[in-house]
Amino acid sequence: MQVDFYHLTVTPLERALPQIAEKVVRSGGRLLIVSDNQAQRGAIDRLLWNYSPESFLPHAQTGDDDAAQPVLIAAESASTNQAANIALIDGQWRDEALGFDRAFHFFDAERIAEARAAWKALADHDGIERRYWKQNDAGKWEQAA
Repeated sequence: MQVDFYHLTVTPLERALPQIAEKVVRSGGRLLIVSDNQAQRGAIDRLLWNYSPESFLPHAQTGDDDAAQPVLIAAESASTNQAANIALIDGQWRDEALGFDRAFHFFDAERIAEARAAWKALADHDGIERRYWKQNDAGKWEQAA
């Protein structure tokens, strides 16, 4: 199981998340996007429809034919779309993410202490590969750990 920690410093979530979602879907995978913030879920839903004129990323919020959705936006970590990948976008780590093949944990400066605590806690779990991604001054992602 792989957990990727994405420390958002230069690029906002609204630019980073669609890139990850596209890669997952392009590889034939499914993604569950989780936030307990209803307004954030609505904003991400709108974003994924129009973030790029060249792309189409099929998705929906829970309750709209979940099983058919390659990308599903939800408040809970239940994979009702049979996703093997989960993106935690509200800065909160959830241990339910460990039931997926890969987790993307996005956080900003306000949630860095919580992300550090999750990083340390995951060190004690067997079979978990942790990666920490940060952005350089140009906004390019670099693996720092």
